[in-house]
Amino acid sequence: MNVSLTNVDSVNAILQINVTKEDYQEKLDNALKTFRKKANIPGFRPGTVPMGMVKKMYGKSILAEEVNKLVGENLYKYIQDNKLNVLGEPLPNEEKQQPIDFSLEGDYEFYFDVALAPEIKLSLTKKDKVKYYAIEVDEELVDKQIASYKANYGKYEKIEEGAKETDLIRGTISELEDGKVKEGGIFVEAGIVMPSYMKDEAEQAKFVGAKAGDVIVFNPGKAYNGNETEIASMLHIEKDAVETIAAEFQFAITEITRYQEAELDQDLFDKVFGAGNVTTEADFKAKVKEAIAEQFAPDSDYKFLLDAKELLEKKTGDLQFPDAFLKRWLVASGEERTAESVEADYPKIIADLKFHLIKEQIAKDNDIKIENEDMKIIAMQAARAQFAQYGMMNLPDEMVENYANDMLKNKDNARNLLDRAMENKIIDVLKSKLGLEETVISLDEFRKFFEKEEAAEAETEA
Repeated sequence: MNVSLTNVDSVNAILQINVTKEDYQEKLDNALKTFRKKANIPGFRPGTVPMGMVKKMYGKSILAEEVNKLVGENLYKYIQDNKLNVLGEPLPNEEKQQPIDFSLEGDYEFYFDVALAPEIKLSLTKKDKVKYYAIEVDEELVDKQIASYKANYGKYEKIEEGAKETDLIRGTISELEDGKVKEGGIFVEAGIVMPSYMKDEAEQAKFVGAKAGDVIVFNPGKAYNGNETEIASMLHIEKDAVETIAAEFQFAITEITRYQEAELDQDLFDKVFGAGNVTTEADFKAKVKEAIAEQFAPDSDYKFLLDAKELLEKKTGDLQFPDAFLKRWLVASGEERTAESVEADYPKIIADLKFHLIKEQIAKDNDIKIENEDMKIIAMQAARAQFAQYGMMNLPDEMVENYANDMLKNKDNARNLLDRAMENKIIDVLKSKLGLEETVISLDEFRKFFEKEEAAEAETEA
């Protein structure tokens, strides 16, 4: 088998594969023998079908399958062995490729169009200046985070005073008939209501100010504005049964509990940062400030990468792309793509591709590789960030690691984490090679950068 590459220009090439009968004969014979053993043809037991009949009936399709498999293997082997940086997937050449007649065993020629990535050369020095925006963690942010911790780590406590809209009121719920408890009617022993969830102000007012021991007569349908899901949940019945319930129920209050925020004390310090790691209010605030700064760091890095992107693209200059091939490949590889949609999206596709190639070149120039340990670290960081959103800060490493391992089992998650790990390493390289001009700004100022970008994108789409 002979495989050769002919360059059309710097980004387009034609890959020719010449297949001789000797290249596929052994594979074809083995495939025919294997098929003959399994062939289910009326009048013959498996394995007894004459080979001539097998060849006559199925030889053409088996030959096509074996040759195409051989061509595919050698096509990608050539690309890999010669370290060709291809874009997209090779496509059959529309001019040179002739129809293949697999009804006759013989020699075949295959021609593929191959798109080559443009060559990129980057020389980065400290003279190349890029701003790095560090977000200032002020007292207001620290206070808001502490308030969030106090709210997240609070608990419901029993109260004796009158209920507020946001209190949990517990008791028994009974269906009424003619003002009395209906025999065999709906009865909920462990009923719970929160007045603030009720849509009707008059019904809500019946519970506000009530105390344990009080009996409230109310209308569930009116209270929840006919919402079958909420009514069924409260009365522990099926949604279909809601429309047949009585208009009046009584709620005999047994207990009222109110959510109390956690105190700013050692118990809260231990829950947030682990037992004994923080022992004073001042140290707690300092630790909170440090944690917020760590949370902001990826945002600052992302902004830095966006700003570095402009510099990198400018230093790279204009790149030649195999436009005709890429448009053809995009249509062929996307079920919902059309020539018109590709043409409309092409400028953005090329812009994204250009930056992707720049990042690939940086990784290559600096021998950046992603190891299993890198994937584990980035997955655990992502897991901790997810838990942190729910105020779960001080989880055992084993629990976080198990969650991270589950994330990596999902192919889409693993791919996204791989991209993030690579991007983080590229950011680290850029930080070390470029001249950083660090600027400290407020969170509001930082957010304005992205508000401008979102407005510009919206205007472009419009």
